[in-house]
Amino acid sequence: MNTIRILPEKIASQIAAGEVIERPASVVRELIDNSIDARADRISIKTERGGKGLIRVSDNGIGMGRDDLLLCLERHATSKIKIASDLSSVTSFGFRGEAIPSIAAVSRLEITSLPDKALLGNRVTMSGGKLLSVEEVGAPQGTIVAVKNLFFNMPARRKFLKTPRTEMNHIVDAVLRAAMPFRKISFRLEEGEREIFHLPASSNPSLRLSHLMDRMAGKSLLSGENSQKDLHIAVHAAPAEFARKRADRLFVYVNGRNIKDRFVTKAIIEGYGQRLMKGRYPQALVFITIDPAQIDVNVHPAKQEIKFQNGQQVFRAVAAVVHQTLKPAAHLVPKRPEPFTNLKSGEAPQSAPSIFKTVEPYVPATVREPPPAPIKAPSMDFKAPEIIGQLGNMYILCQMDDGLLLVDQHAAHERIVYETLQKSLRSANIEIQNLLLPYEMEFSLKEKGVLLEKGHVLAQLGIELDHFGGNTFLLRSVPALLKDVNWQMLISEFISKLDEGVPLEGVHLTDEAIKIMACHGAIRAGQHLTPTEMSDLVRQLSEMDLPTNCPHGRPIFKSFTYFELSKMFKRIV
Repeated sequence: MNTIRILPEKIASQIAAGEVIERPASVVRELIDNSIDARADRISIKTERGGKGLIRVSDNGIGMGRDDLLLCLERHATSKIKIASDLSSVTSFGFRGEAIPSIAAVSRLEITSLPDKALLGNRVTMSGGKLLSVEEVGAPQGTIVAVKNLFFNMPARRKFLKTPRTEMNHIVDAVLRAAMPFRKISFRLEEGEREIFHLPASSNPSLRLSHLMDRMAGKSLLSGENSQKDLHIAVHAAPAEFARKRADRLFVYVNGRNIKDRFVTKAIIEGYGQRLMKGRYPQALVFITIDPAQIDVNVHPAKQEIKFQNGQQVFRAVAAVVHQTLKPAAHLVPKRPEPFTNLKSGEAPQSAPSIFKTVEPYVPATVREPPPAPIKAPSMDFKAPEIIGQLGNMYILCQMDDGLLLVDQHAAHERIVYETLQKSLRSANIEIQNLLLPYEMEFSLKEKGVLLEKGHVLAQLGIELDHFGGNTFLLRSVPALLKDVNWQMLISEFISKLDEGVPLEGVHLTDEAIKIMACHGAIRAGQHLTPTEMSDLVRQLSEMDLPTNCPHGRPIFKSFTYFELSKMFKRIV
């Protein structure tokens, strides 16, 4: 008996659909691509239940006649390519003829289309890939595609969809990414009876940028461009101070197609150079216009990756334009601290901030690699250390009975803040500071959706946010323990953590929020401390349950015994 068999057409279609259609946002992206290819200048998207119940994409493009309407339902039916060599010069967004058949295989699909100068349109109805009806109907110019009950015939795939709000956030992101390079096209997105946004056709990119980027980063963008033979690069880059822990505000377009390309991302980071801390990603948009013959767009089922024929040329060009664009912001790069400050006998300057009162703007201390798991370091006796001084405004040097102790001041205070917040939460005794005047904050549409769904986690930690309308929130209270924190950056990082794809709920989600708060609320690397502040910091660290590691697992201190020091300097062989 044969063990290898040919799959039935229905199963094969569902497998193929699974490669192209991952979630409702995938459907939206594919249908918008078709509308752009149809030369539409108005595209409207309407969804219900985050796209699970309905996705309707309407455009005023060239439309399709009856024969083309039926052909578009067939797999690999396309108007974009005729022979193999056409793949090397394709400029359209769709070209494989896979999107509509894939959507039809996993939904209840209805397409209504009226071509230019026709009196009547046509409508086809399908369910699970099976054609149910074809009829003539009155219709507006263009095409309307309605996708209902996505994955109704694939319960295993449907149960892995997230909440309607989460799926809607992905749709918002997909529409905004698609709309960015096509400013002559009007985009409208609605969920139920509520309009999410309307992006009118405009040559001014500021409105679309305001939805894609953080508000302050969008206002601080620096622009530059450069042209070479068959290659044009335009850059809109925010200064490095707006960098994030994730690359979710880094947008790359090649010939108008939004892609996710590590190669180009590395080139952008190369262009930022030493302005950018390790482990941080800039907020930037890069538009690459290149001869289609120099790229291969047929390397990913969802067409989100491409290959460059001359990758090194593109890399150098992108890095150079980013570097040149950021030159006006050179003054934003902080000076390096003095390598050593002796504080044993002298008082700190009057301008030196207290670690328990005021601090400088947040400078994260992260590395590009994932942080290691906590490792139990040898216990140290912190009793009455003698503070020697501060090294590079980053480390505290202490003389112990048996040698030298080197303490990372940021990691140490991060541990103190983390455990203090945890204990206050367990005892329901977090001290709250109400703001005299609410602080107004603007978030992106996607961030707004996350805050409306998960904002209660921040509220139980003392961060009270009220939705003021649109994308605006009012910050009304904060934990009294945290002073001079950049709350917008803290909350944005909390949102980014939720968007990493790792499910976080209950105590795990709360713990992540506290870790972020501790990192932002701790003293910074590069901050000058007085001897009293250093002594208090080391004393408080000794009282913690886990004084050896910061909440992210990095070591807080390193000790050197006199024996180890003597061996280091060859006094003992």
